[in-house]
Amino acid sequence: MVRVILVRHGETDWNKIRRIQGGGSDTQLNRRGEQQAESLAFKLKQERIQAIYSSSLHRARDTARAITRYHQLEVEIEPSLNEINAGELEGTPLAKVGSRLDLLLASEGQGVITFKMPGGESLSEVQQRAWCTVQRLVNQHPDGVLVVVSHYFVILTIICSVLNLSLSQIGRLRLGEGSISTIIFDDQTTRLVLFNDTCHLTAD
Repeated sequence: MVRVILVRHGETDWNKIRRIQGGGSDTQLNRRGEQQAESLAFKLKQERIQAIYSSSLHRARDTARAITRYHQLEVEIEPSLNEINAGELEGTPLAKVGSRLDLLLASEGQGVITFKMPGGESLSEVQQRAWCTVQRLVNQHPDGVLVVVSHYFVILTIICSVLNLSLSQIGRLRLGEGSISTIIFDDQTTRLVLFNDTCHLTAD
């Protein structure tokens, strides 16, 4: 049995001020994000983790490094875990495009699956690379606990794969910064046993 702990990185200033922050934006954790990473690390302190994987972006890598403080492990970088490439919309305030994106995500139609921001990726492309990566990592570790630190849309597409849920439903799901979701791979079954857990985070 393999347990994969999916961790969304801590908060950045762009999360706070609501700018589009995709794979082309290598933003850093802010102070609150650093505190969230510390809380995550303490939460996972007693886990017998075999490996810690992270996207190549600083906000994920720094979150992953916080977790290593309690474990004799190095962070292994997987660029295929990077956030969806938002193309020309990287850094754009959500207020400028948010209503259109919200309508698209809420539409629950096939358009959300193949829609690409100009110069960016589609959700289906993200799901393909992310799910293939998780399966490869699980095959490398036939038993134990893996931590995967990644991003909002990457984690949600992985969860849609586990639940056999169409990406057209992704707008129904929400994932907080510094959250934990857990998947169990056991023989021929794959189960989501924890989703968007933020109980370890202290209130502001």
